Amino acid sequence: MKLIIQIPALNEQETIAEVIGALPRKVPGFTSIEVLVIDDGSTDNTVDIARRAGADHILRMGCNMGLARAFSAGMEEALALGADVIVNTDADHQYCADDIPALVRPIRDGEAKIVVGARPIRDNESFSPTKKLLQRFGSWVVRKCSGTDIPDAPSGFRAYSRDAAARMCVVNTYTYTIETLIQAGRKRIPMTWVPVRVNRVERPSRLFRGMGEYIRRSVATILRVFVMYAPLRFFASLAALCALPGIVGIVRFLGFYLSGDGSGHIQSLVLSSGLMAMAMVLMAVGILGDMIAANRSLLEDIRARDLLGATTRRRHDATILKLADAS
Repeated sequence: MKLIIQIPALNEQETIAEVIGALPRKVPGFTSIEVLVIDDGSTDNTVDIARRAGADHILRMGCNMGLARAFSAGMEEALALGADVIVNTDADHQYCADDIPALVRPIRDGEAKIVVGARPIRDNESFSPTKKLLQRFGSWVVRKCSGTDIPDAPSGFRAYSRDAAARMCVVNTYTYTIETLIQAGRKRIPMTWVPVRVNRVERPSRLFRGMGEYIRRSVATILRVFVMYAPLRFFASLAALCALPGIVGIVRFLGFYLSGDGSGHIQSLVLSSGLMAMAMVLMAVGILGDMIAANRSLLEDIRARDLLGATTRRRHDATILKLADAS
């Protein structure tokens, strides 16, 4: 089995060599371990340092495309390189590389297809009390939306089986962590988590400028992904919120009308009718969204089969070349 460890990097010349140097080169159950660095438009010496530090592959994005796009490009490249399992880690040396064997063990043993490394949030000295609280609350929201039990949703220290990696289709340009969890939960991909250790990171995050931006973007991502993968449930809930007061208003008007006092309450009837019309429109949008989601799911399955098929063909061709060289 081949394990590929991918590292999305943007201007990480200070830490990239340390990150690559700490990666294990032997993991039980794997015959080959390779390092893939995804250069997301670095303007410093990240690429040259990564090569000298021992990176086996460098994927250059050409310009800064964002973490989510770099992650997706790395997954596709790792699949093309014949990976059976892909581990994603950060280039800022936040995660302890010694925990990679524990991270991939559930996939190797067939217990799960995605494994998330859960950080010790309460004991993490790099997180402020406010960030710890928001991390726990955000992870709780993602668990409810995805139907999973992952305690650290924003963690980027993850392992994917070849099949799970091919089925990931990230459309968000900000971050992949929340979207892939909700997506995997909706697709019923077996997931689990393992506790991992972290290193102290001194520099501020480059993903967001402040806590306000982090909250705003995370909420927008959760809402967008939830609408994409559960549109009927989302719009049906909104329709119910409009329909319930509308029904109450209509019943109230009928009560007054039957008692002979309906002429003075025509405004409530108009308002209730408007709410019922909004509810019908929202329900129609939900039904259409559900049909679109079904088509998107079929397209994602086709994409996954194409990615896996291309990998299988490459392996087959490589085997034929080896046999030809041997003869």
